[in-house]
Amino acid sequence: MVAERTGSIEVRVGRIGRPHGVRGALTVALYTDEPERRFAEGQRLTDANSFRSWTVAKSHWHQGRLLLSLEGVGDRNAAEALRGVELMASTPADEAAEGPEEYWDRQLIGLGVLSAEGESVGTIVSVAHPPAQDLLEIELSGGGRTFVPFVQALVPEVDLEAGTVTLAPVEGLLDPADTSS
Repeated sequence: MVAERTGSIEVRVGRIGRPHGVRGALTVALYTDEPERRFAEGQRLTDANSFRSWTVAKSHWHQGRLLLSLEGVGDRNAAEALRGVELMASTPADEAAEGPEEYWDRQLIGLGVLSAEGESVGTIVSVAHPPAQDLLEIELSGGGRTFVPFVQALVPEVDLEAGTVTLAPVEGLLDPADTSS
């Protein structure tokens, strides 16, 4: 989800997990590849589903997990009450990714998806970030959705100006995902 603001946009950066310890520390499932920036001391975070907001008091890594302390969240009960909250951070609307082959989720969501032959086959509706590689969730023109690994071999072209991505000619790549389980 991306919400527009004057000169800035709100981007989803994480989801609060279980409390850690008794002093209000929170674990965070990350939706950003810039946690040191998005969860820096003094950073303002908002709840994606309400008007609540907090200021980051402290963040650090512990056994491979980001632990976050928010101002006003001082004990385990207060931390537990925030479990599941989706966190948003403000970023300049015109900010671009650093590398030539790097893209923000907000740049990809909404792009049209073309087959290798140039035929319109769907639209990117979300980007997932599991450990192995990023996945583009595509709503197919013929109905259903599928996930395509966002790697050069399968998505050889991203054209932000044209508003499209082009897929490689791979058998079964556009088969709808089975969501019956």
